[in-house]
Amino acid sequence: MGSFWRAAFVTVFCVCAAPTHNPALAGLQTLPLARFCERLESALNRESKADLNSLVAQDVLSDLEPRYESFRVDFPNAKWAVEPAEPLADGRPTLLVHVTGTVTIGSLKYQLKAQKQMAIRLEKGKLSSQEVLSQQSLLRSGKRLLKVTLNIPDVVLAGNRYEIDFIVDEPLGQAMLVGGLINLSDDQQLATFKLHNLHLAPLGGGGLFKSVRAPQRPGSQTWGMMLVHPDGIVTATKHVQILNRLAEKTRT
Repeated sequence: MGSFWRAAFVTVFCVCAAPTHNPALAGLQTLPLARFCERLESALNRESKADLNSLVAQDVLSDLEPRYESFRVDFPNAKWAVEPAEPLADGRPTLLVHVTGTVTIGSLKYQLKAQKQMAIRLEKGKLSSQEVLSQQSLLRSGKRLLKVTLNIPDVVLAGNRYEIDFIVDEPLGQAMLVGGLINLSDDQQLATFKLHNLHLAPLGGGGLFKSVRAPQRPGSQTWGMMLVHPDGIVTATKHVQILNRLAEKTRT
């Protein structure tokens, strides 16, 4: 169970190398981004360690590989899709990673859907660093998968308040809905996520709605959320960038 919940809240590419904003880095690419994405997608889906070794620098791979292997144990039928995205204004290439999978625990079947956009650095065709730009995941169980919307900004200003809305898209009638929210520390993201750390309380109609404050210093926050309803459970994570100025957001 511990490894499973870690996989639910932390996808394989969760560790970010220190961001580098040098436009000249784009010139270090020796493999076209589209081709790199194709090869990375193939390696992840084929579980090919040899291919990953050829695509990911050793210092990044040493942390990535155990996460990947743990994730594949929990979601052996996971499917990966990797595609190029728009480059940043500073010249760095970006890519989108989509992951889907299912797992059955006891009488409950869980379905995972996660996506992440990353700015990357390629050196001699290998991934040498990455920076998370946006990330979220949904893990749902039950015979009837509850339709939900995660309405949380990707980027906020340091010290500002912002809204976290985990919205149920369909009426539940008289059904009771409980849920909770937790700001995941680095240790909680990297280690087993324990459910008792998340306090659940009855919710009003429509879902979970919270107003939170960003830290005073730039960085990031990662939120873990859960909704429990009569038909099952929905958990979600969301990565939020914290910037001093929105002008620092370097997407084109």
